[in-house]
Amino acid sequence: MKTFKPLLFTFYLLAIIAGCKDDPQNMNLDTDAPVSTFYLIRHAEKDRSDPENIDPELNQKGLGRAMHWAEILEDVNLDAIYSTDYERTTMTAAPTAVKKDITLMYYDPDEVDIEQFKSNNSGNTVLIVGHSNSTPDFVNKLIGEDKYGPMDDYDNGSLFIVQLTGEQVTDSRLHFNCNCPR
Repeated sequence: MKTFKPLLFTFYLLAIIAGCKDDPQNMNLDTDAPVSTFYLIRHAEKDRSDPENIDPELNQKGLGRAMHWAEILEDVNLDAIYSTDYERTTMTAAPTAVKKDITLMYYDPDEVDIEQFKSNNSGNTVLIVGHSNSTPDFVNKLIGEDKYGPMDDYDNGSLFIVQLTGEQVTDSRLHFNCNCPR
């Protein structure tokens, strides 16, 4: 069952690519242009026991989901992992960073120069961990349109995938349930 999820994920990505091949917009692809792929997730379930705590850690279910994300992304060749500088985002990114032996880099969503970020990550495959408001906002900046609104406060299973090839932009949103401990 463990290999089923990455295979399903890979199948889904292949279906997206195959489904786009007859799209006239895609006929003008620059085959020499670097392909940049961005995976964006919101942090896993946080500890809500102290409403005054602005920087809570993950709860048990969140720790399980963070491990689940590492499994889902196991077959993805990541070049970089970015996280906001909060306990819940760092803890969400940590299992993937450890598994991939990648040093976690921090970003401030309010200060990201999106064009510079895209340039710095041109040709790379990147995981970005954020929050219910900053994740869809980051996706919107990457795709150049206001397509995604803020996520529900209990949505910890959405995965956004943005791929940039020259001027061509594709995006999708997937949702993964987690049978994580509660």
